[in-house]
Amino acid sequence: WSPELSSDLYRIDGWGDPYFTVNSSGDISVRPHGTDTLPHQEIDLLKVVKKASDPINSGGLGLQLPLVVRFPDVLKNRLESLQSAFDYAVQSEGYEAHYQGVYPVKCNQDRFVVEDIVKFGSGFRFGLEAGSKPELLLAMSSLCKGSSEGLLVCNGFKDAEYISLALVARKLQLNTVIVLEQEEELDLVIDISRKMAVQPVIGLRAKLRTKHSGHFGSTSGEKGKFGLTTTQILRVVRKLKESGMLDCLQLLHFHIGSQIPSTELLADGVGEAAQVYSELVRLGAGMKFIDIGGGLGIDYDGTKSSDSDVSVGYGLQDYASTVVQAVRFVCDRKNVKHPVICSESGRAIVSHHSVLIFEAVSSTSTRSQELSSMSLHSFVEKLNDDARADYRNLSAAAIRGEYDTCMLYADQLKQRCVDQFKDGNLDIEQLAAVDAVCDFVSKAIGAS
Repeated sequence: WSPELSSDLYRIDGWGDPYFTVNSSGDISVRPHGTDTLPHQEIDLLKVVKKASDPINSGGLGLQLPLVVRFPDVLKNRLESLQSAFDYAVQSEGYEAHYQGVYPVKCNQDRFVVEDIVKFGSGFRFGLEAGSKPELLLAMSSLCKGSSEGLLVCNGFKDAEYISLALVARKLQLNTVIVLEQEEELDLVIDISRKMAVQPVIGLRAKLRTKHSGHFGSTSGEKGKFGLTTTQILRVVRKLKESGMLDCLQLLHFHIGSQIPSTELLADGVGEAAQVYSELVRLGAGMKFIDIGGGLGIDYDGTKSSDSDVSVGYGLQDYASTVVQAVRFVCDRKNVKHPVICSESGRAIVSHHSVLIFEAVSSTSTRSQELSSMSLHSFVEKLNDDARADYRNLSAAAIRGEYDTCMLYADQLKQRCVDQFKDGNLDIEQLAAVDAVCDFVSKAIGAS
């Protein structure tokens, strides 16, 4: 056995890239700065756990498992990588505005996580997104120490108290945007902002036609739970115009769905949203921002597949370039000034930065059943004609050393025996015997 075999078995270089690997000792090693991590900066996770869990009198911290081990430098690297990918796309595409990210607090409300994101992201105008009153209070407190240009995006259900709190945040000079998700929220925003004498910045969430059919796509599309239909958007624009507040409408938000599997789907959704944005500009709104929501996926299983709910078929740079190209194409065609691009990437920012360590309390092992010549003969005698033919073909392939063929016939033999057992034509001892034969074959082939 070797570290290379461990890495291959657990696919760590797939799902862990570029932050996790197997070191020369066979332990999980963390690369806090991603591909820029120097050899002496790698962190042996086993040593960290040992130091944390060893008794105090032995030089440890005396902590009990389970533990959550956080790596703030990974968080910093994720933020920088996301910003760098969009900066490169903006420059290479000749895009005439910038990108600034927003972290959705709901993804991980841990105080240290939120404060780290504000601290690490302040240099490139990173903001926060809140979906409830507690999250809004948390975000207000944190962003007071962040960039003055960082957005405070207010999503979710909004009652009078929520809207009042958001307008207080605007009075505190926070760059607050109240995003309408229900049409009736507009009346509250107009009424309360006038009473508080605060000029609001308003966004609206569009319910796009584009959606994906994967596990995380159920809240998107025309029949999704959240956002405004085309008809509702037009009514909101009309009401804002009648109230003399159309210039307050500055942001368009949408969400195709989390864990977007492919850039083709992403381009389709962003392109549709850019059309809505351009129409809002045409109708006289003071548009400045397009918020593409979440959806930047994580390759959880390391397969880099767009056909899996737990993987994605693109990288960070592919994602950023697709978004910038889609927005630029529509805006140029409509002769609309390029908007500031925002995204609410939650899982893509925080997923790699912490590890849950827990103690294994038990283990299982498999012991192969020994088969004597007599029991093997008895087993073969009870097989039907098709299964017996599979057994003979299996034996012949083994003698010829055709190992792939061996596995094919072993699988066929096992399935025929399972079918016989279901029909009541094979007893449980015989079913165990075929398992033993197939285990023996796979082990023999593996050993050779």
